[in-house]
Amino acid sequence: QVQLVESGGGLVQTGGSLRLSCAASGSIFSINAMGWYRRAPGKQRELVAAITSGGSTNYADSVKGRFTISRDNAKNTVFLQMNSLKPEDTAVYYCNADVSINLILSSVYWGQGTQVTVSS
Repeated sequence: QVQLVESGGGLVQTGGSLRLSCAASGSIFSINAMGWYRRAPGKQRELVAAITSGGSTNYADSVKGRFTISRDNAKNTVFLQMNSLKPEDTAVYYCNADVSINLILSSVYWGQGTQVTVSS
């Protein structure tokens, strides 16, 4: 079994910052990529940022220049530093990981989600 445990969500004012963390644990052979998605009220889930084990990153246009994704491969942990937060960033943020549990089987896992609320 693989579990993703998130932390760092909360309530901040416009312009504030939060740092989200997600640690993967369990039967992990390797992790190819980890990322963050979010779902705002009334909207579909969207990709916020992703990072490969090699360090390549991808960001949604709406967060470029404000959010930074990073990872600690040794600890199977991914972070999302969120600066200059806007009310539009309010959403439930979900951690995601593409995990290989052995040489054959690979699967995508999701965290439980953490609420980020930005007040105006």
